[in-house]
Amino acid sequence: MGWPFTRKDKDKDDEATKKSVLADTLPEAATEAIMQARQVVASTQKSMESTLDRTVASATPALSAIMADKIPASVQPYVITSAVFGAGALAIMIYRRQLRRIPTSAYLTPDMLQGRRVLRGKVTSVGDADNFRFYHTPGGFLSGWGWLRHVPKSNQELKGQTMHVRLAGVDAPEGAHFGMPAQPFSKEALEWLRSQLLGKTVFVKPYAKDRYDRVVSVAWVRRTIPFLPKKNVSLEMLKIGYGQVYKQAGAEYGGFLAEFERTEAAAKARKKGIWSQKVVVSAAEHKKQYLRGGDNS
Repeated sequence: MGWPFTRKDKDKDDEATKKSVLADTLPEAATEAIMQARQVVASTQKSMESTLDRTVASATPALSAIMADKIPASVQPYVITSAVFGAGALAIMIYRRQLRRIPTSAYLTPDMLQGRRVLRGKVTSVGDADNFRFYHTPGGFLSGWGWLRHVPKSNQELKGQTMHVRLAGVDAPEGAHFGMPAQPFSKEALEWLRSQLLGKTVFVKPYAKDRYDRVVSVAWVRRTIPFLPKKNVSLEMLKIGYGQVYKQAGAEYGGFLAEFERTEAAAKARKKGIWSQKVVVSAAEHKKQYLRGGDNS
């Protein structure tokens, strides 16, 4: 005599129970949609498990044959152990280099500077015309960013979780702060940078930290048309005349100095932005004049 209650019957009862519970709290259409979604997930999971089982089953005899043919039986356990530890070490290395989130500049190691890494993230704020706040999102979409993991929005959540990035090789007009008057085109430069970066995915290559603990970086942003080369933000700013090539001590250019200088010369010849003025005062000189107590020229 067989069991009075088979596995199949139990599954049907469980399904009926789930529908009954959902029906008490949701409209019928929503209940049916949820149950269908669960069936799809379960079916997909079973399919993946089956595929994995078949792959392992087909690969195991081949691996065993190779080991039996090439590696003595007494050595095989050591080879397997070494392979497992090697795979684990590789996974840890990939995580540390590519998937571990860097919350602030304090977590940047010397290996991450000098242009050795490109970091991907979202710009959460633009407070000045040549720097911004950057939230690191390693791995991008494939790591769940945008659909499973999300960039915080409130200032409270973002506190201590962003890097302050300074654009390499470019100096934008200074805005008004600490009693210092704004330079011409400072507002336009700030609005332009916000339009280019705020809320967008940006790729930064860090080169150094400045005295304000900002991460001096070359930054790129995607163009409107997909698959075209990304825009170098510093270069674009020089092109429209909203900045000058930064020439102070410790300046970083990421290998773009010659291109920066050519672009600045072209903007100057066309009288773009700041170059439309008869007299152009650099941001660095503007600050010096303020510190000396005003323009005494």
